[in-house]
Amino acid sequence: MSTFQELPLAAPIQQALAERGYTQPSPIQEQSIPILLEGRDLLGCAQTGTGKTAAFSLPILQLLHESPKQPRRKSARVLVLTPTRELATQVGKSMETYGEHLQFKHTLIYGGVGQNPQVRAMRDGVDILVACPGRLLDLIEQKCVDLSEVDFFVLDEVDRMLDMGFLRDVKKIVALLPKRRQSLFFSATLAPNIVKLAKEILHEPATVTIAAKTTTAENVTHSVCFLSSENKRKLLISLLDEQQEGELAIVFSRTKHGANKLAKLLTANGLTAEAIHGNRSQAQRERTLDKFRAGRLPILVATDVAARGVDVKAVTLVINFDLPQEPEAYVHRIGRTGRAEATGRAVSFCAEDDCALLTDVEKLIKTKIPVMSDHEWHWDSLAAKHSIGKGGGTRANGGGGQRRGQGGRGSQGGGNRDGNNGGRRNRRSNSSKNSRGKRPAKK
Repeated sequence: MSTFQELPLAAPIQQALAERGYTQPSPIQEQSIPILLEGRDLLGCAQTGTGKTAAFSLPILQLLHESPKQPRRKSARVLVLTPTRELATQVGKSMETYGEHLQFKHTLIYGGVGQNPQVRAMRDGVDILVACPGRLLDLIEQKCVDLSEVDFFVLDEVDRMLDMGFLRDVKKIVALLPKRRQSLFFSATLAPNIVKLAKEILHEPATVTIAAKTTTAENVTHSVCFLSSENKRKLLISLLDEQQEGELAIVFSRTKHGANKLAKLLTANGLTAEAIHGNRSQAQRERTLDKFRAGRLPILVATDVAARGVDVKAVTLVINFDLPQEPEAYVHRIGRTGRAEATGRAVSFCAEDDCALLTDVEKLIKTKIPVMSDHEWHWDSLAAKHSIGKGGGTRANGGGGQRRGQGGRGSQGGGNRDGNNGGRRNRRSNSSKNSRGKRPAKK
C-alpha cells in the first residue's frame, strides 16, 4: 500500500491531505489516481464509502493546478454529474477540502432551489461544475451554461443515475461535450447496461474494480428481526431509545409518505427525528442534514435517494424499517455506518411480506444475516420458515408469535453493541418518561 506522499500530487494538495491526517489512500484511490493523472479514461467500480469522491477529486485538482487558465463565460473546465442534490453537495465540499490551498472557482447546479444564483455563478465561467442532470439541462436550454470547454467529465454513481431514469438526460449532456476530453465513470456495480453506456461514452478506458471484502463493510454488525408488521413501530422505538449520547442513527423507509409518518411517530414518542426525501425543498433538506452532521439531530428518517451522499462518520446505527425493493440498495444503506474504520450496526425488520426481499439481499451479499431474536416481538415461526426457504408461507398460530419476558436485548450474531444495555441515553421528554411502559403503538 502506497502513501499519498508517494503519489505525484502538488504540494498544496499534499498539504490539505496532511492537515486532515490523510496518509494512506484507499484501494480505489491508490489504483485510480495514477491512471487519471496519466490522462486516461476510467471505468471504476467500488462500493459506497470506499473513497470514490477523492479518487477523482484529487486528479481533477491536480489538472487545474498544472494547467491553469481562465474559464470562458458560462463554461466549465470540469463537469461532475451526480444523481442527487445531496451527492452534489458532498462532492462540492470535497473539492473545497482538498483544494483549500489552490485557487479555483466552482459551483453547484441542482433543482429544488432558485436558479438565479446558479446563473450568476456561471456568468464568468468556473473551473469545476458539479451538477444534477435536470437543472443542468434547463440552464443549457436557457443558454446560461456552455459545455463546449469541458476537459474532464465525471459521471458519478452511474448505477443510481440509471435507476432514477436519467439515461436520456445523460446522453443529451454527453452529446454537448467536446470529443476530446478525459472521462470517468464510477459505479457500485457493473451491470450490463452500465458497461454498455461506458462503451458508448468512454474512450479505451482502464477498468478498476475493487471487490468488497464481504460485499458489505466488515466493521458493520448485521442482524435481522422477524416480527409482524404491526410490531415494527414498537421495536423501532425500543432500539432508538437505546442509542447513547452523541450517536446518530438513520432509519430507512421505502416511501416518502412512510418516512414522514415514522418521523412523526418518533417525535410523538419523545425522540428527536426528522425526515428527508425528495418532496422536501432543498433548503429544508440542507438544514436537516446540517443538524444531523452537527449531532443536533440524532435520528434521520430517509428514503434511498435522499440518503445517497450522506457521509457522516458518527452514524452508529442503520435500521431498515422497510427492506429495499432492490437488493443493491441494502449495500448502499449499510454503507452509511461503519465509515472511516468506525464500527456500526445494521438492523433490518422482516415481516411476512418482506421475506422475499430478505432472500434477495442475502443472495447478493452471499451470506445469511444473523437473526436478532432477543426482543419481545420476535416471531419465531416466521424466522424458521425463512431459514428453510418458506418465509412467505401462511401465518401460523394466529400470527405475531410474540415471545415476551425474554430479558435483555442481546442478539444472535451480535445485534447488540458488546452486550451494553446499561447507561442508555434517554432522549425522551419528561412527559414521555412519566408514561414509560404505557407507550401506545402509534400507526
